[in-house]
Amino acid sequence: MEGDIVQMGAYIGAGLACLGMGGAGIGVGHVAGNYLAGALRNPSAAAGQTAFLFIGIAFAEALGIFSFLVALLLMFAV
Repeated sequence: MEGDIVQMGAYIGAGLACLGMGGAGIGVGHVAGNYLAGALRNPSAAAGQTAFLFIGIAFAEALGIFSFLVALLLMFAV
């Protein structure tokens, strides 16, 4: 009985850790939307901000990957 409760806790924790993947998707949309809004306001500055766009997207996706790895660790290592 006790092992079942621990296993259920690991599944619940893994599910909660996967919420970070949804947050990463929202973050990428937010970064891209703000870039597009700024580029439409000032098209001459858009080319200089492209690198920052890709860095922001990379950070948001990295957080999603980290949350997925935490979920895998909770599922299989606990």
